[in-house]
Parts: sequence; structure tokens; C-alpha cells
Amino acid sequence: IISLWWHWRARDRIKVPNLTGKYIFITGCDTGFGNRAAKIFDKKGFRVFASCLTETGAKELKAVTSKQLQTVLLDVRDSDSVKNVAARVKAEVQSEGLWGLVNNAGIMGTSAPTDWLDIEHFRDPIEVNLIGLINVTISMLPLIKKAKGRIVNVSSVGGRLAFSGGGYFPSKFGVEGFNDSLRRDMKAFGVKVCCIQPGLFKTALTNPAKIMKEKEVIWNKLPLDIKRQYGEDYFQKDAAKKEKLSKICLNKDISPVVQCMEHALTSLHPRTHYVVGQDAKLFWNPLSRMPAAIQDFLL
Repeated sequence: IISLWWHWRARDRIKVPNLTGKYIFITGCDTGFGNRAAKIFDKKGFRVFASCLTETGAKELKAVTSKQLQTVLLDVRDSDSVKNVAARVKAEVQSEGLWGLVNNAGIMGTSAPTDWLDIEHFRDPIEVNLIGLINVTISMLPLIKKAKGRIVNVSSVGGRLAFSGGGYFPSKFGVEGFNDSLRRDMKAFGVKVCCIQPGLFKTALTNPAKIMKEKEVIWNKLPLDIKRQYGEDYFQKDAAKKEKLSKICLNKDISPVVQCMEHALTSLHPRTHYVVGQDAKLFWNPLSRMPAAIQDFLL
């Protein structure tokens, strides 16, 4: 066992040679994981296409990176926007192709009990986190195949275990399914597909105050009969529990997620899945493998 472990560790550290100057494309670079990744990969010599949703995000990122990094405005929900950006990338990379695609763009959406929500609360996260990710991947896939490169999909522990209502968790379960089928489809072409499953990290996406404020807005609009079913003090009790959970589980340093992105792009033998964060490794991931009765009781 020790010999196998040592061999795996040595194999895990082998890097792909001559990656300096290779093209990579990252979505969701306004803030969070994508923003940090764009800055780090730019410093490491990659030619980065950093897609941002807002002009402000693009300008701020461009101001602190090299001339080699290119920012592009992209709304992954807009098919025309995706096609235009893909055409721009194709014109730039030409015969070299695209070494890496990091599908990082995502939103949390409203997180609340299902009977508080309507279909639009589900639609937004699914459109961004799943449909948008698939659309970007399909558009960039010929360029990835040309370079025999890498696709890195940022999922979540929420793609293993759903612990709240809303569209976020269905979208991440969908990402997991798409990632697995894509990995098997691309194996024959020398394209490696990896999935990163972060736990709860301190980003704009997981801001506890913002999540609870959105939930409160819905609570205040609920019919009286639903409020009675849950109890008038439900919201306060739930907010207290979520605050406690956040203090226990929230990872403040986001660099481990970017390190996993880097390993997936540069390792000769990248892992198929990267579970990131102490909460993910010690609680969410083990819990996701337990019987449903245990999961339901604990959650």
C-alpha cells in the first residue's frame, strides 16, 4: 500500500513540459475563483482569455495583469455572445488550438424551501451553471481537441449532496453528469476533462448575509397559510442555524481551488475529481456516500 501511494504521489507531480505561452480560456473572472485564477495563470506565462460579465470587472482585471491577458465580455446565457467570443478565440489561437478551458462562471440563485419558490428561481442558476457551461464547452471543443488540451469544470459539493431547495443544486448535479459523459467522449481524442468540487468558500457567490436577505424577501411575500405551516419563528431559527454552519464550514482562503485548477491544466496525469476545502473533505463528501437515512437525519 505504501509503495502504491508513493508511486501515485510521484506520478501526480509530473508536469506537462513547455506550457508557457499556451492559450487558456476562463469564464467568470469578475470576482472569486476566476479572478484569482486569471491573475495567477497570467503570471505563470499562459496567454489568458478572461471572460467577465461586466465592463467594470474586465477593466479592474486588465489594470492589474499583463498586456498578454485579454479580457472579453461574455454572458454565458446568451448564445450569440458565446458564438462571438468563440469566433474571436478561434481567430487568435489559429492552428495551435486552445490548451485549457476553465468553466468557472456560476451563480447561487435563491436558496429556500421548494414550496416557497416559482420556476424562475430554478431557471436562472440552471441557465448559468449548466446550460451556459455546456454551451461554452461545445463552442470551444474543436479548439480544445486541436490542442489535445484540458477542460476543467467547476462544480461543487452541492453536485454530490443537495442540502437546500432552489436551482443551484440541480444545476450542479447536471454539471457532474455532463462532466462524466464528456470525459468519456473525449478520452479517444487525448482531451482530459476534470471536475473541481469546492466546499463552502468565502466568495461573492456564497455570501451568507446576501443569501439570507434574498430568502427573507421571499419569506415576507409568502401567503399566511405557508407561514403558519412553517411557524412564524421558522425564519429566525433557520437564519441562526445557517450562520452557525457558515462559521464552522466556510473556507476563507480560496487559493486551494485555484491550485486545483492549475494542477488540472499542468499535470501530466490530472485527477478526474478534485474535492477542495476541509468541510468538503471531512463532512460533505463523506456524508454524500452515506445511506439516505443518515443524510436526511443530519441535514
